[in-house]
Amino acid sequence: MKPPFLNNVYKTTNEKDAMHYTILDCYTDEASGLGVPPYLGTYPRYIFGRLRTEGHTVSYITIDDLRLWKKFNHKKREPTEKEKTNILIYNTTINNAETVLQKTDCLIVILGVHVPGKYLTALPGTIKEIIPLIKDLPLKKILAGPAIFGTQLEGGKIVEKLPPKIFDEIINYDVNFEELKAFVLEGTEILKQIPDKRMIEIETSRGCNVGKCSFCTEPIKNKFVNRPLENVIREVRAYYQQGARFFRLGKQADFYSSEQPMEMLRQIRQHCPDIEVLHIDNVNPNSVVKPNGEEITKAIVEHCTSGNIAAFGVESFDPEVVKANLLNTMPLVALKAIRIINKYGAERGENGLPKFLPGINIIFGLLNETKETHKKNMEAFQQILNEDLLFRRINIRQVAVLPNTYLESHGGIKYLRKNKQYYWKWRNEIRQKVDEPMLHKILPTGTILTDVFTEMYDGKTTFCRQMGTYPLIIGVKGRFPLKKRVKVKVTNYMLRSIVGEIVS
Repeated sequence: MKPPFLNNVYKTTNEKDAMHYTILDCYTDEASGLGVPPYLGTYPRYIFGRLRTEGHTVSYITIDDLRLWKKFNHKKREPTEKEKTNILIYNTTINNAETVLQKTDCLIVILGVHVPGKYLTALPGTIKEIIPLIKDLPLKKILAGPAIFGTQLEGGKIVEKLPPKIFDEIINYDVNFEELKAFVLEGTEILKQIPDKRMIEIETSRGCNVGKCSFCTEPIKNKFVNRPLENVIREVRAYYQQGARFFRLGKQADFYSSEQPMEMLRQIRQHCPDIEVLHIDNVNPNSVVKPNGEEITKAIVEHCTSGNIAAFGVESFDPEVVKANLLNTMPLVALKAIRIINKYGAERGENGLPKFLPGINIIFGLLNETKETHKKNMEAFQQILNEDLLFRRINIRQVAVLPNTYLESHGGIKYLRKNKQYYWKWRNEIRQKVDEPMLHKILPTGTILTDVFTEMYDGKTTFCRQMGTYPLIIGVKGRFPLKKRVKVKVTNYMLRSIVGEIVS
């Protein structure tokens, strides 16, 4: 029997037709959309809801569950004072992978990283890792998610190729918004199989309304379309009613271009008054400088929670690189947008962080990159510092050259190879001369951060962070009970993180 979500309309009318599906979440990270814990992405939720609506039994497991069985023989142990918490098996569900898979008819593997990052308490699964773990399982296997467009845990490398024989089907499951209405609410039941808190990534649009950046897969995957406002609200309310309290309106290329973004925020707050975190993600700086940009910015500050970040895909402050890679934002526009966000969002909020700040993405290895590119980036950052403006973080990565992108067909890894010798130096200069001074400005010594969760151990240090979009990592001396909510006072700084002490 073919999986029902690959057919047009299929519902089981007979219990004998029902199947047991298991979703194996290896975690996803895309230009728009994050599904690495503590985030819960859209792919597993949508598929879970579709299959449940069609009358099937659905189990949800993670790559951590599978590793626990296959690599650690179901054994967990506490790390010694000289060891790190084992993040390979940190995000297990209530399910035993071995037991579940023995009664599974079809395994759906969700996988794909397009914008590689560093993750505090998770490690996404890769094709290379997954194949030996599942190849001998006697069941139907489907690969779903953005891996169909390539996947890679590190930038600056050739993406993993999909295996020709392991999977019976390989699909990118992006069901259209009209169809999604019929089963998206049923997807909330997935939370019953996840014991830990999760940040629910809510999709507000699909594709990109500009859709030109040389490295990006968003315009390849989907044409730009906004999700209807009422459907966004219904999904948030449904997860809220299931106990979810952490949300990011993040699976989109530009939040400001969503359908009625101000009304969206107002209604979410009205219907879900006890939300603990409400954040956004990607923002096109060009939208911020439009006539209604300031009004949307003010609404975000009013309705969202503190520590919120507008992730600006600047990628480069070098106009030549911007032109060669068809990037969305010229440097002058980016700087103007940074000023507008600061005008309304720089005030410190309830959790100790500024209410709403820009975040800046920089990519190494783009077309026409030269030594002058780094110089122009540093000049722009210095101007921001000189104007006493704030931004919360700089994401720096080497580009992943993905199949069928403009970058692949117009140079590929040429500039990665040419300039790779400089990347460590460039990166380190940004960290030392920009990131660290900015941390001092954002969080002066003595600042109290609330709603901080203890996450993992590294020797005698406990690492903590708040829930949110791109949360700061906080190192605290001593080993404190994990997964507890605490307050932390800022005492010192690293290049991109802070040192603190627990005060309650």
